[in-house]
Amino acid sequence: MSRTIRTFEATITNQQQVCDDLDQLGWAASKLWNVGRYYAQERWDETGDIPDDGELKAELKRHDRYTDLHSQSSQRVLEELAEAFTGWFGKRRNGDDRARPPGYRKHGDSHPRSTVSFKAAGFKHDAQFTRVRLSKGRNLKEHRSDFILCEYQTRPDVDLSEWDIQQVRTVYKRDEWRLQFVCRTTIDPEPPGDEVAGVDLGICNVAAVSFGGESVLYPGGALKEDEYYFTKQKAKCDDSSSREATRLDRTRTGRRTHFLHALSKSIVEECVERGVGTLVVGDLGGIREDDENGEPRNWGDHGNLDLHGWAFDRFTTLLGYKAEAEGIDVELVSERDTSKSCSACGHTDDNQRVERGLYVCDACGTVSNADVNGAENIRQKVLPSLATDGGDRDNGWLAQPAVHLFDRSEGSFVPREQAVNREP
Repeated sequence: MSRTIRTFEATITNQQQVCDDLDQLGWAASKLWNVGRYYAQERWDETGDIPDDGELKAELKRHDRYTDLHSQSSQRVLEELAEAFTGWFGKRRNGDDRARPPGYRKHGDSHPRSTVSFKAAGFKHDAQFTRVRLSKGRNLKEHRSDFILCEYQTRPDVDLSEWDIQQVRTVYKRDEWRLQFVCRTTIDPEPPGDEVAGVDLGICNVAAVSFGGESVLYPGGALKEDEYYFTKQKAKCDDSSSREATRLDRTRTGRRTHFLHALSKSIVEECVERGVGTLVVGDLGGIREDDENGEPRNWGDHGNLDLHGWAFDRFTTLLGYKAEAEGIDVELVSERDTSKSCSACGHTDDNQRVERGLYVCDACGTVSNADVNGAENIRQKVLPSLATDGGDRDNGWLAQPAVHLFDRSEGSFVPREQAVNREP
């Protein structure tokens, strides 16, 4: 039995009614940060030490800026300031001379809207009516209500009544306030089985999954279409910070997030159906790193645009927690040589990928979909005996994967045959 923590983001549906009050809290958090930052600088100048969060709280708890927020919210601001200083010291100890201490929160002559955190005593959640009551500080209660009542909407597949909400955060993003619910629950799912699957992530096919005997491809056409469309539409805006540009960014982000949720959900469902207990994912952590000359890697105009929109880290996180809920263990492994090696015999040759999407092994004659071959090699990272056991395995499935397409009308992935049948 284990505990798991998740953060769910929600839109505030009564934005106009609560935005002024939330603005006040956001500005108050920035002001308190700056007060704490000033005190820390004085202590640094006098003693050469930075105060920890305990000292900051003790010294500032009677300050007017402290009482602008609920006490727990103010405590969290000062904890974040102390954490920022600790991170800075860590970098300095490791020899990073470019590291700078946390600065003041200023935007021109005004304060930006900072994130405000509410712990257990600072919020009250009403799951039945999907709303949450957020407490104000003593200074902001005068002549107005003592709390802010936010109505919200989460993704359809999220039911907060099933979770223990530990914390609520108000976050200002793209000219509007949003809520983040930090939740905890205890899970103890039984693994669906002992099988192993491998996942190869890419651009044309955002994911290829090998189950060792069958495979599934997930083309990224819908994601790429959105990226091209919204990039062109935003280019038509006179000002990148205009209301229309902001609306386009918000819509694109929402659609991309939904696509990644649908993709990870479909892969986990396929794993459960096949009794998979371990999901091995190729680690693409270095795909955006500089080349050997220190220059940013250039994948071509289309490739660079695709990489910008294809959030590998975000997807891996979503896949991980969905798999965990089903008792499936997720392992990240290096993708080194997985596109060059034959998954049937293990022979490695830089020239065996004869064209986009096709892999032909000169050693054993295996013909396979290149992405499926990579996914099978990733799967074999935890089953290394398969490629060299000399057995007579039927490799026909490597060249004939099933294909699941994103159906916009359903908002989910379906087998290609179903998607074709739904076309007018």
